[in-house]
Amino acid sequence: MDLSVTLSGQTHDLTLKNPILTASGTFGYGLEFATYGDLASLGGMVVKGLSLQARDGNPTPRIVETTAGMLNAVGLQNDGVDIFCAQKLPMLPWQESPVIANIYAASVEDFGQLAARLNDEEGVAALEVNVSCPNVREGGIAFGQDPGMLAQVTSIVRKSAPDKHIMIKLSPNVTDITVMARAAEEAGADSISCINTLLGMAVDLPRRRPSLANVVGGLSGPAIKPVALRCVWQVARAVKIPVVGVGGISCVEDALEFILVGAHAVQVGTASFMRPDCAFDMVQELPAACERLGISSLDELRGSLQLG
Repeated sequence: MDLSVTLSGQTHDLTLKNPILTASGTFGYGLEFATYGDLASLGGMVVKGLSLQARDGNPTPRIVETTAGMLNAVGLQNDGVDIFCAQKLPMLPWQESPVIANIYAASVEDFGQLAARLNDEEGVAALEVNVSCPNVREGGIAFGQDPGMLAQVTSIVRKSAPDKHIMIKLSPNVTDITVMARAAEEAGADSISCINTLLGMAVDLPRRRPSLANVVGGLSGPAIKPVALRCVWQVARAVKIPVVGVGGISCVEDALEFILVGAHAVQVGTASFMRPDCAFDMVQELPAACERLGISSLDELRGSLQLG
């Protein structure tokens, strides 16, 4: 069975050997998981979020387990784009499995600089744009919560990285995610990934304190899968560009459910904290799962959900 997938974008296509990707922020730079499986076997690797300069992230505690998931307020800690390009990227099997650089910034201009910096990197196949971060010049509102700001970011990244596939990662913390998806598409995005984490919090009752030093954090894991499925289903029906499903995917059946509702590919995130070999196992298990479920083609399965 042919498991390859092509994300056919408006400007650039992205071809994957299979639909199993890793999610940003949960797989490090990829190198940290090399002992658990063959990185080249994955459909692609989305590395942890990159900024122009190195960031230390938020104070600890910044990760806490919750019912059916976890909250994180890591604060986008990373070594900065230059160190990634010089020290991390050359060690990844980018010639065999696409490397997707997740980027974030606090201004439209910085998004443009980041995209331009990565455009010349041969080992980077695509950029995934994190629009869930706050725009410091607009009072802290997240780029992904305002269609106008989201369009500005998409447009400048598209212009600054003309040689790359541009994927916009949408936040679920909005009233109507399809409005954001259409704004990204109209501004030149090649694909959409959704969803990013849901805002949540946890408290330490005996101490009468928040469990996270940052008070609130991003909820991920199996708890958010129903929300992610709903968002992917809605977005896939609202735009013509491909959609990549993210949120609570921890087994091959989960991946196939996302494809059923319209996703072209999926990203494995929090499951890698529980089982570092999860994404690798899903790649191996996918053919047998398709045969067991009578799926002869991923193209045939995609978007075939029967209503009523």
